[in-house]
Amino acid sequence: MLKRVFVAPDPGRARLRFAARAVLGVGLAVIVCGFAGHSLVGAVTGGLAALLALFTVTDATVRGQAVTTALLPLVGLPVLAAAAELHDHPVARDLTFLAVVGAGVYARRWGPRGHSLGVFAFMTFFVAQFLRATPRQLPELYAAVLLSLLTASAVRFGLWCYERRTPPAPVPAPPGGSGLARVTTRQAIQATVGAGFALVVGQLLSGERWYWAVGATWWIFVNTTSRGETLVRGFRRVLGTVIGIGLGLLVAVPLHGAVVPTAALLAVCVFGIFYTAAVSYTWMMLCVTVLAELLYGLLGVLDPALLALRLAETGVGAVGAVLAVLFVLPVTTHTITDAWIQRALRCVHAATAEAAARLAGDEAADPASRVAELEQLLARVRLSVAPLVHPLNPMPARKRRARRVLALLDDCAREIRGLAAVAADPEASHDARLAAACWRVEAAVEALTGGTDVTAPTARPAESDPALAHLHGLERALAELAQPLRTRSASRLVAQQP
Repeated sequence: MLKRVFVAPDPGRARLRFAARAVLGVGLAVIVCGFAGHSLVGAVTGGLAALLALFTVTDATVRGQAVTTALLPLVGLPVLAAAAELHDHPVARDLTFLAVVGAGVYARRWGPRGHSLGVFAFMTFFVAQFLRATPRQLPELYAAVLLSLLTASAVRFGLWCYERRTPPAPVPAPPGGSGLARVTTRQAIQATVGAGFALVVGQLLSGERWYWAVGATWWIFVNTTSRGETLVRGFRRVLGTVIGIGLGLLVAVPLHGAVVPTAALLAVCVFGIFYTAAVSYTWMMLCVTVLAELLYGLLGVLDPALLALRLAETGVGAVGAVLAVLFVLPVTTHTITDAWIQRALRCVHAATAEAAARLAGDEAADPASRVAELEQLLARVRLSVAPLVHPLNPMPARKRRARRVLALLDDCAREIRGLAAVAADPEASHDARLAAACWRVEAAVEALTGGTDVTAPTARPAESDPALAHLHGLERALAELAQPLRTRSASRLVAQQP
């Protein structure tokens, strides 16, 4: 787990910049709220709004990101008002919360923008419960949200808009379909049912902190597609929460809400959330848990009993998610795994073609963007394959094949990154051997995705030909992928080819 976070590839230091900018944006948002005279509740609301805006908005273009950020208040402020007004009407509050859950998940069918707006709507309702917002506080909370979003936008689109030079890869869309065959429709129903279970049982545990259980169910469903992914994410959420609570007992509780050290640790937690999110959900949840503990310390309500309750509510939320994905319109793991692997292989081909064109002198060719897209797709593959390689998986043969697939796809990514780096060198040149090697890579990808035989590479190029060496390594990895992808088994890794 440590290796996954600190040794994982970070092309262009994208995760590092993402995390550093988040600390700057959230920190400035809280400072602006303080200068505006807002209370601690207002500053916390503003800081969380800035964090969500910087974390969840993932449109492929800067313009799209700006539009989505501008739309956040349109969904967040009405939900905040509803949550504050319904505190004294528990039945209406609970039904509204479940409606927000279902609508938020269903909105993912409209891509990154729908996902961002859905998350912001849910978290706005959640934060209102977290801070016990009242109707009298709404003007201050509205102002805090708007000020914080403006501050975060100034940092993201003005002060440090690194996406203008290196546009982010488009976020891979989930598999399509129609009606109940569509994954987002099934997940919306699953999430609503799971959240309903978590809400009822969570209230039996605590009439004040029940929303933790609903929050756990919600976040387990975020960025998952199949039942296997959701089960593993639930396990990792509980594990991250347990470790985070242990750290909280050692760090957050002894601080007793002291402002300066708490603020410093909050900045560390924000950095950790953003830096680890793409590579380890366990680490991200550890940081989220410690951040919540520090906020409760500032509010003066943190004690060991509260931490024990948080763990129990998280467990309830995880159980709700597990029951929902197992028994309500389940989506199988192998179907989703096959779809992501096929898309990753096609991206390997596209990246190779872009690199070859760049080496041939085409300045418009951009292999770097394809490399970033491949990293996104491989992250989705790892997520979908996670149930198969989990230590608790009782099927060792399937586990070995899944690990072999992941290792070979990582080899492909490493060779593609090296090829893109060579192509970026203005001294690099193109020759006929590169064209032939690129054609062989294309043929290998078509064979893997089409079910025909894959030809293994023959002669290895000299070390003085780095581009050819990377292409040879790519050919080898693609040829070796044929065996684990096509092994027939009663428990499939991916859809089997005829």
